[in-house]
Amino acid sequence: MPTAHINGVNMYYEVHGNGPSVVFCHGSGGNHLSWWQQIPYFSKYYKCVVYDHRTFGLTEDENPPKGRSEFAEDLKCLLDFLEIERTAIVAHSMGGRSGSMFTIRNPERVWSLVLSGSNGGSDSSEAREVRQKHKSDPPFTPKGALRAISQEFTEKFPERAFLYRQIMRLNPKHNADFLKVPKRLWGISTHERFSDLNLPMLYTTGENDVLVHPETIRIASELIPHAEFYVFRNAGHSSYYEQPEHFNEVVHQFLKKSFPDN
Repeated sequence: MPTAHINGVNMYYEVHGNGPSVVFCHGSGGNHLSWWQQIPYFSKYYKCVVYDHRTFGLTEDENPPKGRSEFAEDLKCLLDFLEIERTAIVAHSMGGRSGSMFTIRNPERVWSLVLSGSNGGSDSSEAREVRQKHKSDPPFTPKGALRAISQEFTEKFPERAFLYRQIMRLNPKHNADFLKVPKRLWGISTHERFSDLNLPMLYTTGENDVLVHPETIRIASELIPHAEFYVFRNAGHSSYYEQPEHFNEVVHQFLKKSFPDN
């Protein structure tokens, strides 16, 4: 089992393919297995790295646990271990915290950043109002439904919806506030830092996302002048899972045009 003893943990990782490096950072409902529909495609063109964040999948945390506070440093240490000097990052939801903070701290090591269902810390009062309204009047979801994928997808592809749930269940239990933003960070936005970096960025969202309102992702992208924005129609929060062929093509085309040699 490939593990890297880094930053106080034994981190599970896999490397597939050859070429420019691309790291995939999973969300809180997943782990390295979540990218099973991406790696066969992207590994034809890139050196793909998937891994389990600490406290997810096969990566345990330290004792006492440090949790999300070490996500960005974990990613840096993993890349050091793999001797990867520069990479693109494709990050979904919670993984956007890892990808965005690593990028801000180590901009010279990132040639492109794709954020799926994540604002990457780019925020505003307008977006906060949207979130508050969304929280106060959330869309209806049937009892027991997976909110990370759309109800239409669950009904149309029950086997794949079942697999999504099984992948998620491989993770240890987390406290309800595991991803809660510390008070000291309330009101702070990353958009000015990203604007100064002028790094190629792509924000994507699912049109029917009930977890992270699509409007907040649009706002996040518009706060950064050079960032691009893409909406996956008829998809929920995990658009990479519901529409893998479409997601792969959109991301691949973006990475191709943003690669430094182009």
